[in-house]
Formats: sequence, C-alpha cells, structure tokens
Amino acid sequence: MNGVRTRKQGGQTLNGPDRKLNGHANPSGRHTQSTESSENIFLFYPNIIGYSRIILAIASLYYMPLHPRTCSLLYSISCLLDALDGVAARHFNQSTRFGAVLDMVTDRCTTSCLLVFLSSAFPRWALLFQGLISLDFASHYMHMYATLAMGSSGQSHKKIDQSRSRLLHLYYNNRTVLFIFCALNELFFIALYLLSFSSPILSPSLLPTKDGPGTSFQPGNPAHPSSTIFATPGSAWAMELARANKMDSFWPWVIAGVSFPVMAGKQILNVIQLVKASKWLAEGDLEARRAQGLPKRK
Repeated sequence: MNGVRTRKQGGQTLNGPDRKLNGHANPSGRHTQSTESSENIFLFYPNIIGYSRIILAIASLYYMPLHPRTCSLLYSISCLLDALDGVAARHFNQSTRFGAVLDMVTDRCTTSCLLVFLSSAFPRWALLFQGLISLDFASHYMHMYATLAMGSSGQSHKKIDQSRSRLLHLYYNNRTVLFIFCALNELFFIALYLLSFSSPILSPSLLPTKDGPGTSFQPGNPAHPSSTIFATPGSAWAMELARANKMDSFWPWVIAGVSFPVMAGKQILNVIQLVKASKWLAEGDLEARRAQGLPKRK
C-alpha cells in the first residue's frame, strides 16, 4: 500500500546533547565505539518487516495467474504489514531513511506488478493501467527528489508544510487518512483482480459456450483448447482453473464499488503531488539562477 500506509519512517538526525542511544537519552551527546558498531540498520525491526512484505509480495505474484484466493491473501497481508512497520519504527525508535525508501519502493513495485497483471487481464483498459503506473512512479519520485533537494537536512518526504498543500499535509500527517486512502486504493485493484476470474461482464472469456463452461488460460484472453493448457482434464491446473472461474463476483463488485471513490481521490492526490513537487523544484532552479546572476543582461 503509496506508496502506501501509516508508516512514518522519516529520517532523523542525531545531533547535539539530545541525541539518543537505543531509545534512551544520552546526556553527554557522545557515541561509544561499541554502540556504533552494534547497530545494524538493515536488521532493525521495521526493516525486517519490510523484507517480509517483499517475500509475501513475490509469493503473491507467483500465485497470481491461477490462484486468485491465495494470491489475494498473500498480497493483502503484505499491504497490511505496511501499517505494522511504522508502528514498530516508532515503538523501537528505529525510524531510518533506508526504511522510508524501502517502504516507498515496496509500495510502488507491488502495486505496479498488480496493475501489469490487470493490463493483461483487461486489454481494453491497458492504457489506463499503464497511465496509473506512470503517474504513481512519477509523482512519488518527483516528491521524494524535491524533498531531498529542497527540504532541510534529514527532512522526511511525509513532512509536508501546510502552506504548500493542505490536502497533501492532511494526507501525510493524519495516520487515519493515510491508512484509509492506501488501503482502499489497494482493495480496489484487488477487487478488479478477483473480478477478472469471476465476472463475465469484465472477462467475456468466462461466458459459457455451446461446447461447455467458459474457461480461459489467462483472464481476459480468449479461451484456449484444453489440450494446449494441460495434459489431462483431471490435472491440478484444470481443477484450479475451473474452481477459479466459479468464484462468486458479488463481494468483489461490492468492494470495487465502495473503494472506487477513494482510489480516484488517491490518483488526484498523485497529480497534486506531482504538480507541487515540480513547482518546488522550479522555485529552487530560479533561486539558483539568480544566485549565479542569470540570466545575464546584454
């Protein structure tokens, strides 16, 4: 889950007498050699949760073509862990820049992989899904780069000044709003994924034919002769495909209907984030040019 997402892993600097060691105040403001060498950022609890998210996401991709229930379960757990790693980061005082980037990259990649599958499941809407992938990557990259280039040292990409955008400030600083938007955004795409296996309206290849029930090697694609898919009609592949095509489409339709407005709002926020980041970078470019005396008068 934009990106996804109560995670608050903004980078924190350890400067001056108020710095902390392992969550406790260090009045002297000095690190001992043993303490510095004992900390391994890659093994911080929230980062380990992040690695677990990646493993679950890869497993869900493995099951994605033919096992919709297993895939949806693994993918959903991976998304829910996005909230847990933020809690762990705050509880153990282990917020790191690496963790923040790991969190964002995992969100972007998992959502993009699901949208790639939806592009193949619904070829007519492939251009729309490709546009959503591009918008998601572009807006978050521009926002992250603008924060690093224009923000103060150690500033998190989630620390948005209200003067720049009230909507983005609310989105990133209110954990409830952030979680609802990210969760329902992912739920909408999961619902579409399930509908590709269960709804003849969206996947015509699931419609029964005169030769028998509709089957499809891949949702959204024309039905393939059974002999080209599996060796025998009783194979595990055939049984799983038949079971998938008999999924009830009622609840996926309900989830898609409820989550669609929030998903649409999330895309609007992505556009706002892209525009605001672009303007922020342009302001920095103007300041740099003025400092260099540009443009030079003839």
